[in-house]
Amino acid sequence: MKTTTPPQRAIWDWLLSLLAIGFGLLTLREGGAVLFFDGAARQAAGHYVPFVLWFNFLAGFAYVVAGVGLWLRRRWAAWLALAIAAATALVFLAFGVHVLLGGAWEPRTPVAMTLRTLVWAGIASLAWRRSAANALTEREH
Repeated sequence: MKTTTPPQRAIWDWLLSLLAIGFGLLTLREGGAVLFFDGAARQAAGHYVPFVLWFNFLAGFAYVVAGVGLWLRRRWAAWLALAIAAATALVFLAFGVHVLLGGAWEPRTPVAMTLRTLVWAGIASLAWRRSAANALTEREH
Protein backbone atom coordinates (compact mmCIF):
# COMPACT_ATOMS: atom_id res chain seq x y z
CA MET A 1 0.00 0.00 0.00
CA LYS A 2 1.36 3.37 -1.04
CA THR A 3 1.34 6.05 1.62
CA THR A 4 1.73 9.65 0.74
CA THR A 5 2.83 12.43 2.95
CA PRO A 6 1.34 15.85 2.52
CA PRO A 7 3.60 18.30 0.70
CA GLN A 8 5.77 20.48 2.88
CA ARG A 9 4.31 23.85 3.70
CA ALA A 10 6.25 26.52 1.82
CA ILE A 11 7.50 29.64 3.54
CA TRP A 12 4.88 31.65 1.59
CA ASP A 13 2.10 29.60 3.17
CA TRP A 14 3.45 30.46 6.61
CA LEU A 15 3.97 34.12 5.82
CA LEU A 16 0.56 34.66 4.22
CA SER A 17 -1.34 32.98 7.00
CA LEU A 18 0.61 34.65 9.80
CA LEU A 19 0.32 38.06 8.11
CA ALA A 20 -3.45 37.67 7.78
CA ILE A 21 -3.91 36.47 11.36
CA GLY A 22 -1.59 39.11 12.82
CA PHE A 23 -3.22 41.87 10.77
CA GLY A 24 -6.61 40.66 11.95
CA LEU A 25 -5.67 40.55 15.63
CA LEU A 26 -4.16 44.04 15.47
CA THR A 27 -7.24 45.34 13.66
CA LEU A 28 -9.53 43.87 16.32
CA ARG A 29 -7.44 45.32 19.14
CA GLU A 30 -7.13 48.80 17.68
CA GLY A 31 -10.70 49.04 16.35
CA GLY A 32 -12.14 47.59 19.55
CA ALA A 33 -10.24 50.11 21.65
CA VAL A 34 -11.82 52.99 19.74
CA LEU A 35 -15.30 51.49 19.51
CA PHE A 36 -15.74 50.07 22.99
CA PHE A 37 -13.51 52.05 25.35
CA ASP A 38 -13.75 55.76 26.03
CA GLY A 39 -10.08 56.47 26.49
CA ALA A 40 -6.84 57.47 24.85
CA ALA A 41 -7.46 55.40 21.70
CA ARG A 42 -10.78 57.13 21.04
CA GLN A 43 -9.24 60.55 21.66
CA ALA A 44 -6.33 59.74 19.35
CA ALA A 45 -8.74 58.56 16.63
CA GLY A 46 -10.03 62.10 16.18
CA HIS A 47 -12.64 62.51 13.44
CA TYR A 48 -12.89 58.84 12.54
CA VAL A 49 -15.59 57.79 10.09
CA PRO A 50 -17.89 55.35 11.95
CA PHE A 51 -18.81 53.12 8.99
CA VAL A 52 -15.12 52.75 8.06
CA LEU A 53 -14.18 51.92 11.63
CA TRP A 54 -17.00 49.39 12.02
CA PHE A 55 -16.16 47.75 8.70
CA ASN A 56 -12.49 47.47 9.58
CA PHE A 57 -13.25 46.10 13.03
CA LEU A 58 -15.66 43.45 11.72
CA ALA A 59 -13.30 42.65 8.85
CA GLY A 60 -10.67 41.84 11.49
CA PHE A 61 -12.62 38.65 12.27
CA ALA A 62 -12.62 37.75 8.56
CA TYR A 63 -8.86 38.41 8.44
CA VAL A 64 -8.28 35.84 11.19
CA VAL A 65 -10.59 33.29 9.54
CA ALA A 66 -8.84 33.80 6.19
CA GLY A 67 -5.46 33.39 7.88
CA VAL A 68 -6.52 30.11 9.48
CA GLY A 69 -7.90 28.93 6.14
CA LEU A 70 -4.62 29.83 4.45
CA TRP A 71 -2.72 27.97 7.17
CA LEU A 72 -4.89 24.90 6.54
CA ARG A 73 -4.52 25.35 2.76
CA ARG A 74 -8.24 25.63 2.14
CA ARG A 75 -9.31 26.86 -1.29
CA TRP A 76 -12.11 28.95 0.25
CA ALA A 77 -9.45 31.05 2.00
CA ALA A 78 -8.32 32.44 -1.35
CA TRP A 79 -11.95 33.34 -2.12
CA LEU A 80 -12.30 34.97 1.30
CA ALA A 81 -9.10 36.98 0.79
CA LEU A 82 -10.46 38.17 -2.56
CA ALA A 83 -13.79 39.12 -0.94
CA ILE A 84 -11.95 41.03 1.80
CA ALA A 85 -9.89 42.93 -0.78
CA ALA A 86 -12.99 43.79 -2.83
CA ALA A 87 -15.05 44.81 0.20
CA THR A 88 -12.20 46.96 1.51
CA ALA A 89 -11.92 48.70 -1.87
CA LEU A 90 -15.68 49.36 -1.87
CA VAL A 91 -15.58 50.83 1.64
CA PHE A 92 -12.61 52.94 0.57
CA LEU A 93 -14.71 54.20 -2.35
CA ALA A 94 -17.61 54.97 0.02
CA PHE A 95 -15.13 56.82 2.24
CA GLY A 96 -14.15 58.93 -0.80
CA VAL A 97 -17.80 59.80 -1.37
CA HIS A 98 -18.10 60.72 2.33
CA VAL A 99 -15.14 63.09 1.97
CA LEU A 100 -16.49 64.63 -1.25
CA LEU A 101 -19.80 65.29 0.49
CA GLY A 102 -17.99 67.27 3.18
CA GLY A 103 -17.91 64.67 5.96
CA ALA A 104 -15.33 64.93 8.71
CA TRP A 105 -12.34 62.61 8.41
CA GLU A 106 -8.79 62.05 9.57
CA PRO A 107 -5.89 62.36 7.12
CA ARG A 108 -4.55 58.96 8.20
CA THR A 109 -7.75 57.21 7.07
CA PRO A 110 -6.95 57.20 3.33
CA VAL A 111 -3.41 56.05 4.14
CA ALA A 112 -4.74 53.20 6.29
CA MET A 113 -7.37 52.22 3.72
CA THR A 114 -4.78 52.25 0.95
CA LEU A 115 -2.58 49.97 3.06
CA ARG A 116 -5.49 47.62 3.86
CA THR A 117 -6.58 47.46 0.23
CA LEU A 118 -3.06 46.77 -1.03
CA VAL A 119 -2.30 44.22 1.70
CA TRP A 120 -5.47 42.25 0.98
CA ALA A 121 -5.08 42.50 -2.78
CA GLY A 122 -1.58 41.10 -2.31
CA ILE A 123 -2.72 38.36 0.05
CA ALA A 124 -5.55 37.42 -2.33
CA SER A 125 -3.20 37.31 -5.32
CA LEU A 126 -0.63 35.19 -3.52
CA ALA A 127 -3.33 32.98 -1.98
CA TRP A 128 -4.69 32.21 -5.46
CA ARG A 129 -1.22 31.33 -6.69
CA ARG A 130 -0.50 29.19 -3.62
CA SER A 131 -3.91 27.55 -3.88
CA ALA A 132 -3.28 26.61 -7.50
CA ALA A 133 0.22 25.33 -6.66
CA ASN A 134 -1.12 23.28 -3.72
CA ALA A 135 -3.88 21.80 -5.88
CA LEU A 136 -1.33 20.80 -8.52
CA THR A 137 0.96 19.24 -5.90
CA GLU A 138 -1.94 17.31 -4.38
CA ARG A 139 -2.90 15.90 -7.79
CA GLU A 140 0.67 14.68 -8.27
CA HIS A 141 0.61 12.78 -4.96
